[in-house]
Amino acid sequence: MIMTEAHPSAPGHLPFFITAPGDTDVLMVIAVVTLIGAVLLAGVIFLTVHSLPERLAHKGQKLQFEIVAVLCLLALFTHVHLFWVAALLLAFIDLPDFLAPLNRIARASEKLADLPPPEPERPAAPHPAAPSTSTGA
Repeated sequence: MIMTEAHPSAPGHLPFFITAPGDTDVLMVIAVVTLIGAVLLAGVIFLTVHSLPERLAHKGQKLQFEIVAVLCLLALFTHVHLFWVAALLLAFIDLPDFLAPLNRIARASEKLADLPPPEPERPAAPHPAAPSTSTGA
């Protein structure tokens, strides 16, 4: 049996958020939904900001992208923010191509020493067990 009368020691006018015994506390339900939404929104914003260096480095070289991705993962799992800052700085900096000048120097040195040029690397043959991508008609 639910009593509809207020307690004798209650004041004459109660605020709107005071519910009767047995009724649903609407203010608490609104607070819980707001709290869950705020936690989810904060998580999405945190992960979006955290993945910023990876998205910036995506347009760069593959090696640079991989280094930035590893630094971001280290920052995420270890909570060392210096890794994230280093990843962000590395994402903004374009690394110069050191390999092309070194290859030219090596080719010129081989030419001066009268060595035959190296054979070009052939792409690896597909594995025989791998499914064929060609369609026979």
